[in-house]
Amino acid sequence: MDIGFGAAVAGSWATPRNLAELGRRAERLGYRSLWTFQRLLAPAGAKLAPVYRSVLDPLVSLGYLAAATSTIRLGVAVINHPFLSPLLLAKQAATVDVLSGGRLDLGLGSGWLAEEFTGSGASMEHRGARADEYVAALRALWTGSAGYAGTFFSIPAGRQDPEPVQRPGPPVLIGGMSRAAMERAGRVGDGWVTASSADLSRIAESAAVVQAAARAARRGPARIVCRGVVRPGEPSVSPATGQRRLLSGSYEQIREDVAWLGSCGVTEVFYDVNFDPAVGDPAADEGKAVLRACEIMEALAPDARM
Repeated sequence: MDIGFGAAVAGSWATPRNLAELGRRAERLGYRSLWTFQRLLAPAGAKLAPVYRSVLDPLVSLGYLAAATSTIRLGVAVINHPFLSPLLLAKQAATVDVLSGGRLDLGLGSGWLAEEFTGSGASMEHRGARADEYVAALRALWTGSAGYAGTFFSIPAGRQDPEPVQRPGPPVLIGGMSRAAMERAGRVGDGWVTASSADLSRIAESAAVVQAAARAARRGPARIVCRGVVRPGEPSVSPATGQRRLLSGSYEQIREDVAWLGSCGVTEVFYDVNFDPAVGDPAADEGKAVLRACEIMEALAPDARM
């Protein structure tokens, strides 16, 4: 199973130096991928987790990482399609793919924060149907087709060069924890990416939904990418429920959990320490945040030995 790492994009450690240096360190340690995510607005009065209070733009960050690294793949999990036209996102994604030499994985979500829809002038209606067309429009633009005409999107005939390095375009991973999102991931996407809030104890059921939809659409096996919110050093059993907390406890326990996820059909896990309040909170001490992130990165590196 492939192992990735969350790039330094949220909170106190999200500085230019840390983004580049830790990206290069992850590459040296054998991680397959680096991942960013999107948050456009922290609404006044909203009770958001600390990780969402200060976040770098995901594609700009990947462009920066493209220059700082050479082989590690660069992913976003996810960009919410209602906030960008497919014409604009196709151009941005193709640019990152060109600048990185063909290393982009593009995750698409449908959004959930009402204030971001308001601020973007977007509608929360018909997000599912629009997502299907959105993916089709992206691929039409990446393959040089003469425009795109659908119910929700109309792109005039023409070309959008340069084309992405990956052909027929960067892999598109669909995010979302609803059954409809999982089925869409198998039906029109190249895979599925879980949310930070996912119940990983039921990941096998979710992966089966995605793969069944892929088979029904006569597509190849879908990638199942899991955002791993790791909690090293925290109790491996929830005090509230008495149940096992996956990806918590000792590093050995976390590695065992990752192996178990692989047995459930997960093809890639990326450790996202941005969701650790000691790292991704803008109020955290930067030096301590970097030390904790580096410790986790070293301890859980694909080639590390316990």
